[in-house]
Amino acid sequence: MANTQGIHHLGLTVSDVKAASAFFIEALGFKQVNEVPTYPAIFVSDGTIMLTLWQVENPATATPFDRKTNLGLHHFALRVAEKTELATLHEQLLARDDVTIEFAPEALSNSGIEHMMCRIPGNLRLELIKL
Repeated sequence: MANTQGIHHLGLTVSDVKAASAFFIEALGFKQVNEVPTYPAIFVSDGTIMLTLWQVENPATATPFDRKTNLGLHHFALRVAEKTELATLHEQLLARDDVTIEFAPEALSNSGIEHMMCRIPGNLRLELIKL
């Protein structure tokens, strides 16, 4: 039996904490649950998971993450309830200037799972997945 019980929160360093938090609030319906302007950090939640978005000290000199050459967070996945919701989110995210779609909703091998991948504000890779 594991000694832990799932993720309480995920801390992500981003180049623009306001833009990153706005994405989660506007595009995915998260709520802002806290803010520490002096840190600076904004905390957002979908009611299940909390994301801590930290502002990098100097965005101009920050090293962007490259999933093929860096250690660290490759991507994170958020579960959606229905395949129709996944399709709707894909269409909505496709229309946004601050999101790059890596691939549209597709089957994950022969698992019966569908998913999509995108890059969102803060240079983060987000997978949306319907189990």
